[in-house]
Amino acid sequence: MSLKVTVVIDAADAPYEQIRAQIADQAHSGAIPVGYRLPTVRGLAEELGLAANTVAKAYRALESDGVIETRGRNGTFIAPAGEAAEREAAAAASAYAQRARRLGLDHASARTAVEQALRATYGS
Repeated sequence: MSLKVTVVIDAADAPYEQIRAQIADQAHSGAIPVGYRLPTVRGLAEELGLAANTVAKAYRALESDGVIETRGRNGTFIAPAGEAAEREAAAAASAYAQRARRLGLDHASARTAVEQALRATYGS
């Protein structure tokens, strides 16, 4: 069975964001399994007809999000879900809580703001 990363670029969003979102979605859904080796930056850029810097920016964002991990000359791989993403989410939540408190929001108001943002992002 041959597995391939599928990325389709359209005019809706910035190309690097489309690459980032599509690879993240495929990794989170299991369409691309943990440990799968991604194409090189240059290889994917050539395949998509984009500049290597565009793909590199997407890969940096994915690595920052804990979706992929770079293993030096060995390549770039889909990272195990959970640990890095959970740490990043906890850090973001902590920063938000501190900022909300500095702004003078009470607990209920801060929670309402988070719930509204989650509904806007995830739907329902």
